[in-house]
Amino acid sequence: MFQLTINDLSISDFLSLYWQKQPLLIKGGFKDFVDPIEPEELAGLAMEESIESRIVTNHDETWEAHHGPFEDFSLLTDSNATLLVQAVDHWHPNAAELIEPFRFIPNWRIDDLMISYSTPGGGVGPHLDQYDVFIIQGQGKRHWRVGLPNPSLREFAQNKSLLQVEAFDAIIDAVLEPGDILYIPPGHPHEGYAIENALNYSVGFRAPNQRDLISSFADYLIDNELGKKRYGDADYVARASIGLVSEKERNRLKNLIIDTVNDESAFQNWLGKTLSTPKHEMDLYELEESYSEEDITGILLEETVLIRAGGVRALYQLTEDNLVLLSINGENYHLCAVNQKNIQLLCDHIEICSDEFEKNEKWLDFIRLLTKLINEGIYYFPE
Repeated sequence: MFQLTINDLSISDFLSLYWQKQPLLIKGGFKDFVDPIEPEELAGLAMEESIESRIVTNHDETWEAHHGPFEDFSLLTDSNATLLVQAVDHWHPNAAELIEPFRFIPNWRIDDLMISYSTPGGGVGPHLDQYDVFIIQGQGKRHWRVGLPNPSLREFAQNKSLLQVEAFDAIIDAVLEPGDILYIPPGHPHEGYAIENALNYSVGFRAPNQRDLISSFADYLIDNELGKKRYGDADYVARASIGLVSEKERNRLKNLIIDTVNDESAFQNWLGKTLSTPKHEMDLYELEESYSEEDITGILLEETVLIRAGGVRALYQLTEDNLVLLSINGENYHLCAVNQKNIQLLCDHIEICSDEFEKNEKWLDFIRLLTKLINEGIYYFPE
């Protein structure tokens, strides 16, 4: 397990002084860092159809981006080339452990682990991200520059899938060595180039915008036959101008929209489904021989460990009707509030000791759900 040290800061200090406010260079954030994955393993993942990958090159001031899967790596030249693989935590358990030290941020905000391998001079150029990211230096060295937000900084497309920004002044200009970490908040321009063959790990965070949320909520209403209430004006009286949309009418239309969001049950169910849905495919395998509820009950009575598969998104909400809404990978489950501790264990921890589960009067309801999740490969027992 990786142990995070944020210079001489506590987690509370970091959150109050830096999180979403200013970038931070963390020297030796992971002491005696050992890469959890080899470049050859990363290349193997990039050959898979179900895994998103790219090779970015910058030869003779010409930037090109090539999308995987890759049958060979001739594009990954001895210099000025980078292989990037998304959501490696979904496929590589050892690499997935790199996310764990950053879970002082809520589960729903954590997106995925992207890993890049660069040859000298390789990078993706100066660019902006609209989300927070921790960049961990693995083997090799990389030179990083980070600037301050600048609304006048011009963005331009080198090609259809590579958006960059013009030159910027740096407030961080440093060479990262194994175990060093760079935290970059949204909107800060940055660029990094490998000095020697280098592995980098990026823990990214979700930050949905208003358009994404409204569009997703509207889709949920349509899919679930909700939001059917129509405009009504039984109190209408004749007025001089029929072309005017009055303030009263405008507010009545606005409230039609607001009423859908204020439907707490619909909103919570949509929110759980949306926030827990992975953006990338996952390495989950349903069991050929399913466990029964009796099997799971018996196993949990023994001293064992339950493990959550890499990349699984698990979160919960407390509802107004004294239930707990558990959301896992885009599916919602309602359980009695007496099982809140057990659900919290499923969401808060990657590994859970069986004796931590609380046996209560609704224990069988929890066992029924857990059996389903284990048979689907979302949770599993170590071999």
